[in-house]
Order: sequence, then C-alpha cells, then structure tokens
Amino acid sequence: MKKYTTAILLFVTGSFVLSFVANAKSRQREYYQITVYHFATAEQEKKLDAYLSAAYLPAIHKLSNRKVGVFKPFANDTAADKLIYIIVPFKKAEQLFSLTSMLLKDRDFVLASQYFDTSYKTPAFSRMENIVLQAFSLAPIMKLPNLKSNRQERIFELRSYESATEKLYRNKVEMFNEGGEIEIFSRLNFNPVFYAEVIAGSRMPNLMYMTSFENKADRDAHWKSFSADDKWKKLSAMSNYQHNVSKSEVKFLRATDYSDY
Repeated sequence: MKKYTTAILLFVTGSFVLSFVANAKSRQREYYQITVYHFATAEQEKKLDAYLSAAYLPAIHKLSNRKVGVFKPFANDTAADKLIYIIVPFKKAEQLFSLTSMLLKDRDFVLASQYFDTSYKTPAFSRMENIVLQAFSLAPIMKLPNLKSNRQERIFELRSYESATEKLYRNKVEMFNEGGEIEIFSRLNFNPVFYAEVIAGSRMPNLMYMTSFENKADRDAHWKSFSADDKWKKLSAMSNYQHNVSKSEVKFLRATDYSDY
C-alpha cells in the first residue's frame, strides 16, 4: 500500500512539474527590436525601401519564420523628419544580439543591396535608432492582426508611455498586466499586436504597445468605447495608479506593401 501511495505521489508530483515547465515555456516572453530610420528625401526613401524589401526582409525570413512589420507614419507626406519603423520579434535575446553578425554572413543579403555602398555624400538616411523591448508577462507573444479592410486604409497605432520615475514606470506596467488594462483592450477587440517594456532606448523608463484597426473610423470608435468602459473608468480612478505616465506619444502608421502584416 505504501509503495502504491508513493507511486501515486511521484506521478502526481511529476505531472505537476511537467505541467509547470510546459506552462513556463509557453509563456516565455519575446524580445522585439524596433529600428527607426529618419530620412528627408524621396531618393532616401527609395533606397531604404529597396534595401528592406529586396535584402533585409528576405534575409530575416531565411534565418527564421518570424514576421517582420515595416511601417511609415501617415504624417510622412508633410513631415520634414520622415520615418520608417521596422519591428522584428525574437524568441530569445541571443537571437536579437546576434542578428547583425548573422546577416553579414549571408552573401545573398550583402549582394542584394546597394545600401551598404551608399556614398557619405548621399546617405540613405539622416539618422537610425534601435529600441530593444521585452514583451509583457501577460502578453508574452506577438499576435498578428486580424484585419479585413483594404491595406491602405488600415491603421497601426504605436503608443509610447514614459514615466517620471522607475517606480512609477513599474506601476504602469503592473496596471497593464495585473491591473487588467490588457484584458480591456482584448475584450474590446483592439487587435493588439504587442505590449512591451523598453529595456534599451533613448527614452526611458518607457513602455510601448501597438494596436491595429480597419480604418480611422474603426479606430475612433474603439477608443470611444474604451473611454466609456466601466472597468477602465474604475481602473483609471484607482489611487494606486495615478500619475504613472509623464509623457505619451502616439504614431499612426501604415504598413508598407512589403510588410509581413
């Protein structure tokens, strides 16, 4: 009887451990790299588009089956400082940190692009920046949007929330996770792509997230429903979640023709 009981305990304990490990692996938080190119002219934009579509994305696809998002702000047409955003997901930090060296080993990648031979007199961009992020604990994996509208009408909304102190920043991250803000976005069908903590970048402490919409009317309707949501009203009024965002930035983006989503 004792041996039988021990066997049952070992089986139950083993099953629990295996289940725990499986759940931990399934919730492993992804990493993201957001590269932002700043440029000013149509010629620079042409060079960047050629490099990204003919060399960079195909090389990324060869390394993994990860989807790469490439976006331009709707405001680019009239902006002096024009932008291109490239968002690449990684399962492990090592993959992110070794990306450049891996790409440069790819002969097809190097030969496919004239980007590397651009003269200093006619650079392809005026400035380039990288932002490194890690997905939130309760949104550990990027979700591709489920949109039906014409590609040119879709809106990807990239938001950045900075905090005055690191403690307030942690408080805002908690508000998204344990506080239930992510749940509200999901319940209201915001088509969220990712939520993530900035772990390296020029603006910190900071978090960023992206939602997606069929068009501007759809976007405005969703945010109207969010503002009127009872759970959001209750959450945003809680005393322990006050003053945790000191600066916010909103970018309305359109996916390029060669973007994976």
